[in-house]
Amino acid sequence: MSGLRTVAVTGMNGRADNPAPGMAVVRCLRESGLPLRIIGLGYDALDPGLYSSGCDAGYLLPYPNAGKETVLERLAEIHAAEHLDAIIPCLDAELPVFVELESRLFGLGVRSLLPTREQLRARDKSHLAELTERLGIRYPETRPISDSGFFADCAKDGWEYPLVVKGSVYDAQVAKRPEEAVQAFRRIAAVWGLPILVQRMVEGDEFNLAGLGDGAGGLIGAVMMKKRAVTDKGKAWAGVTIHDERLLALARSVIAALRWRGPLEIEAMCGRDGNYYLIEINPRFPAWIYLSAGVGCNLPAALLAMIMGDALPALPLPEAGILFIRSACELIVPLASFESVMLAGHTPEAGVP
Repeated sequence: MSGLRTVAVTGMNGRADNPAPGMAVVRCLRESGLPLRIIGLGYDALDPGLYSSGCDAGYLLPYPNAGKETVLERLAEIHAAEHLDAIIPCLDAELPVFVELESRLFGLGVRSLLPTREQLRARDKSHLAELTERLGIRYPETRPISDSGFFADCAKDGWEYPLVVKGSVYDAQVAKRPEEAVQAFRRIAAVWGLPILVQRMVEGDEFNLAGLGDGAGGLIGAVMMKKRAVTDKGKAWAGVTIHDERLLALARSVIAALRWRGPLEIEAMCGRDGNYYLIEINPRFPAWIYLSAGVGCNLPAALLAMIMGDALPALPLPEAGILFIRSACELIVPLASFESVMLAGHTPEAGVP
């Protein structure tokens, strides 16, 4: 890669119990040593990534439900100000819009590397049972429901507690009793809508794999970790790198079948029976992706090289036994910067007046 390039990264939310991946992606790009101007894109004036030292400027985006034309108009404004070379979306809910806009953004000169609509659909929670059955991968029974009354009598159908209540797009909660399940149903449905998914609980240890698909069925680099501590939302607070050929084979099988294009995260449980069960496929980098830079396998930097058509950096096999521990810290922000985001939709460092 030669010359300064400008890269926009979304997902600037930094809630300690459920952080978005964007700030970790920015951190990886910064530590790559590449000459970059990094633009943070957020959806709320309190998204801390907009003000972090890792970003040279920050801008607000309209929420994806505003429609792709509204999002495109805003991105075009940001591009006119910043001359973006690439954009890396980091949130599940925004990906369908960015996938729809990929070719039009490319026409403006803004590159990205994203899964196709068909790939997104195939790994969707509501279709994952079909994919895993076709590939012979273990997957806990999952049922879509639209009525919270299911939880009162589900034992009659063989559904025992604890079980997992999931949104069709995002969010999940383990429920140990019917009242907990109903509460989770209502909370998740209020944000993500119906149907809600109910999944049998797999007792065991959770393992995650972050990787890059080349779009032709190949896996370009992977980092595997075992969760050691989680938040009350089940998000990794600490984890340790591992190397497990069975998990790697599972990921390669999925990526080959989907011909996956771009970043992804495989979430799997190793059950008490010693077998791996696929839980979810997330179509973006996870919030713990900084671990990839920490073990010398910088996946966001590799993604940027793929986007720009540059030679891939070396991606060595990560060493097992490297621990990460998340921390929360305060950002000190001038009130003028916050007011600029609130009133003008960008930080004072932005390229717009």
